[in-house]
Amino acid sequence: MELTKKELAKYFDHTFLKAYATDNDLRKLCEEAKSIGAAMVAINTEWVTFCKKELDGTDIHVGAAIGFPLGQCGLETKLFETEDAIKKGADEIDYVINISKAKMGDWDFIKKEMEAIVEICRKNNKISKVIFENCYLEKDEIKKLAEIAKEVKPDFIKTSTGFGTGGATIEDVKLMIDTVDGEVSVKAAGGIRDYETAKKMIDLGVKRIGTSSSLKILDEFEKENEK
Repeated sequence: MELTKKELAKYFDHTFLKAYATDNDLRKLCEEAKSIGAAMVAINTEWVTFCKKELDGTDIHVGAAIGFPLGQCGLETKLFETEDAIKKGADEIDYVINISKAKMGDWDFIKKEMEAIVEICRKNNKISKVIFENCYLEKDEIKKLAEIAKEVKPDFIKTSTGFGTGGATIEDVKLMIDTVDGEVSVKAAGGIRDYETAKKMIDLGVKRIGTSSSLKILDEFEKENEK
């Protein structure tokens, strides 16, 4: 797929999710997002109000990471965190599934959790993304999660938090895209730090890329297109 720099930038959820984030870090993140025209800034919920103010007057969304990065805070906490983030101004919700339940094959719980969080997002006209954390899952588990998502229909399913033992892989992204069969979009995140990798993901069909390397990727894109 041939893209302009501006079109490429709109794939990016420009990310800063570190525990040691300061207001200067998040201000810089928002300024960078504005300078490139990113789709979203991906942040911890602590910073939703701050980033919403920093991005006021732009079309860049504020995305809150829910149950991040372990997905182990319990459903009631995730529901509260989702509602709270939306009240504070979040435009998009990226939540981590209960990975333990997936490993135990408790697919009824996984579906219940997904339905509950997606419903909150729908009623508030917000975008929902479901983080699988593929590095801890077998291929059949990834496929089953994608099948559940195909039924529940969040806006996106997402490969990784970036905090696990591995990030997005070509194999996993292809499996997710093939399984949802156009019913749900796919976001690739974790370890996407160069244009070559980003391009491969876009060519596969992902609609968003979560990365803290947005500026580097765009610089590499410009150099590639100068050749």
